[in-house]
Amino acid sequence: MNIPSDHASTLHHVAGILRELADTVSTQADRAEQDRSGHGPARATAGVTYIQGMPEIQATIQRAVDRSVSEILTAQPEGPRPEAVLQDALGGVRERIAAGVSMRTLYQHSTRFDEPTKEYVRAVTGYGVQVRTLAEFFDRVIIVDRRLAFIPGNADRTTAVLVTEPAIVRFLTDVFERAWDRAESHPFLPVRAAEAATDIVPAMRDAICKLLTEGKSDREVARRLGFSLRSLQSHVARLKDQYGAQHRLQLGYLMGIEEAQAAAESKERKGESDEPLRDLAEEIAGI
Repeated sequence: MNIPSDHASTLHHVAGILRELADTVSTQADRAEQDRSGHGPARATAGVTYIQGMPEIQATIQRAVDRSVSEILTAQPEGPRPEAVLQDALGGVRERIAAGVSMRTLYQHSTRFDEPTKEYVRAVTGYGVQVRTLAEFFDRVIIVDRRLAFIPGNADRTTAVLVTEPAIVRFLTDVFERAWDRAESHPFLPVRAAEAATDIVPAMRDAICKLLTEGKSDREVARRLGFSLRSLQSHVARLKDQYGAQHRLQLGYLMGIEEAQAAAESKERKGESDEPLRDLAEEIAGI
């Protein structure tokens, strides 16, 4: 597999792979659903079990979490979660931490502005959970003890996939670890909204620029970055005014040009060169 060398490109590359994997799983889940009736797990094939219906999905995940012995990794994209869901999760988190299970969670940057999420994160980090945020990352995943994982099986999340195939679980765990290394910690304090905005504005601008130039709709950009559609459209309108852009695609282009110019100027100021990298590549090739 040819993976880009820089961290940002690597993250986007891996996200694309996971989206393709989710699409494939969704197609297989739809086929499996046509061959069965009712709810509950469909037949398992090659370490993959399809789970139908929210009650069965939640019950299956809860059983796996309750049986965890060492580690739980979770990635929760698409912005803040409902307050009731967060509150219901507190007791289970406390129990697993007390049982010696380590827990790490990835959220999107947009959760830094959500008061229920901030309250939840302050509570669970007090128990010992580690939480970091990113502008954008792969789809939802829960990895338990590095031996099984849950991923969405379709777009509306009414189907989930339980993965027990070791190679796939290792891949998903590696994807999580790469995203974790890129993510940033944040104290989620009640009165740090302005500081949070300052911290994450560059990453958010980069993500918006990338998605706009890819031609994504406002709804898709909002979903990918964890914003409400209204908030995203308001933000894009302000950016269009700032850049003098007539439409969204032009805005993405102008933002990309500015980013490229800034990178070139920064490289020139620092006197950076590709020579050391070429020398290293030649040295490695000669080994």
